[in-house]
Order: sequence, then C-alpha cells, then structure tokens
Amino acid sequence: MNIPNLLTLLRIVLVPVIVIFLIQGSFCKALVFFTVSGITDALDGFFSRVLKQQTALGAHLDPVADKALLASCFLTLSILGIIPGWVTVIVISRDFIILLGISVMFMMSVSFEIRPAFVSKLTTAAQLATVLIVLAHQCLSGKFDDVWVTRFYWLTAVLTVISGFNYIVRGLKFVNHDT
Repeated sequence: MNIPNLLTLLRIVLVPVIVIFLIQGSFCKALVFFTVSGITDALDGFFSRVLKQQTALGAHLDPVADKALLASCFLTLSILGIIPGWVTVIVISRDFIILLGISVMFMMSVSFEIRPAFVSKLTTAAQLATVLIVLAHQCLSGKFDDVWVTRFYWLTAVLTVISGFNYIVRGLKFVNHDT
C-alpha cells in the first residue's frame, strides 16, 4: 500500500467521524476533520503524481472517497435542516445516475474509460466549498451573510446538473459507439 492510497483510505475512515460530529452539532470539530479530509485529498493526488505512485486501486478509491464524503455531508446537513433538501437531492441524484449508467454499460459489456471532465472537477470543488462554507457558517454561529451561502447552493446545483448531463451525453456516446 503506497502513501496516496493510505491517504485516500484515511479520507474514507474520516467520513463517519465527520458525520458523528455533525449529528452531535459539533460543527467546529466537523469543520476541522472535513478540512483534514480535503487536505488529504489534495496530498494523495500530489503524492501519486510526484512519487509516480498512481495505481488502479487509487483511481477507483479516490472518487469513492469523494462521493462518500460529499454524499454523507450533504445528506446529514440536509436532515439537520442546514442545507436545503433540493440541493442534496441534486447532488446525490447526479451520483446515482452516474453509478446507474456505469452499471448499465458494464452489463451491456460496453468498453469505456471513466475520466472526469473539467466541469466535473469544478462540480466537486463547488460541492466541497459549499460544505466547507456551511460548516464555517455554523461554526461561527452565522456571522457572515447568508447570501453567500445561498449563492454557493445555486452554484453547486447548476454545476452538478451540467456535470450530470455531461456524463449522460458521454455515456450515450459510449453505448452508441459499441452497438
């Protein structure tokens, strides 16, 4: 097991810790662990490139860690009434549609390679920023303008929808190319 994969596994292990802190209303602790998780995400990518330790396991685990972290945070914050449910539905629906598309293509024996598009990377960044801002807002007892939080909800929603459609179009091209 190399350093990048260990960092990714650490990110996965931190997910339930963050959720527990959210449920307990310990938003500052959740913010600290969420930030640590974000730093490990950046470090695993950096180390995998610099140390030339890119692996198939890491290529599969990294997006799983991202999805686990973001889906868990959005869902928990939504259940707590902190993030609007409609934003969470959009975020989780996109991931569900992607997984469904991958499953269908696998069952159809369609050959494909999953590489995130630029808009997908922007989407992940926006989703991470939204959770970070919401946690900071909660931690600071709402000491900054709610307008900024709302803007991040909308930015995340729009990018998530665009990214979802991008994956659908790419998936349809794979299916139509192999049939």
